Amino acid sequence: MLTLYSYWRSTAAWRVRLVLNLKQLAYQQEAVHLLQDGGEQRHAAYRALNPQGLVPLLVDGEQRIAQSLAIIEYLEETHPEPALLPRDAGARARIRSWSQFIVSEIHPLNNLRVLQYLEGELGLDENSRNSWYHHWIKEGLAALEKQVQQHLPIRQGGFSLGNRPGYFEACLVPQLYNARRFNCPLESYPTLVALDKRCQSLAAFSKAVPEMQPDAVLDT
Repeated sequence: MLTLYSYWRSTAAWRVRLVLNLKQLAYQQEAVHLLQDGGEQRHAAYRALNPQGLVPLLVDGEQRIAQSLAIIEYLEETHPEPALLPRDAGARARIRSWSQFIVSEIHPLNNLRVLQYLEGELGLDENSRNSWYHHWIKEGLAALEKQVQQHLPIRQGGFSLGNRPGYFEACLVPQLYNARRFNCPLESYPTLVALDKRCQSLAAFSKAVPEMQPDAVLDT
């Protein structure tokens, strides 16, 4: 049985949940509360499993894989069907480029530990912190919108893989959820918003939302 160390609101862990669902893989979750007791990800017990002190972490037998995209690639290689990337090398590179833009350029500037540092160490108030968040979301999604709107299947009401979602949607959907959570305007990104809406009707996506996770705390 695969084990995913996760936190219900972690964008990175959500990506992995989506891929596990899209591949219809059974797994169990172990909650790592990122806020409780100073952050359980910092505790010695979890650091012994994952010295990076981050979620997600996937355990598969003797394998321990950290970092969401590394986990997703591992699952794609060990469970190749259904494939989450196109067969064509050029198309695969394009999907990876879009996904890595979210994971490497947009998300790191607005994840929990960055926002905590802005408020705690640098003393930014909530409005200043949110301005930071909105700035990087706006810059990132504007560039991504221009690229994705040129993709014919998505423009015609489909997904990155034509008639089904895959690798890219697993990265996009959690990021748009977070943008809404911080009240970022999304009207300027109609292609991305429409793609996200199409995903919401699918069971693999509805089961992966934060509020459906066993460690969800809905009054926060």
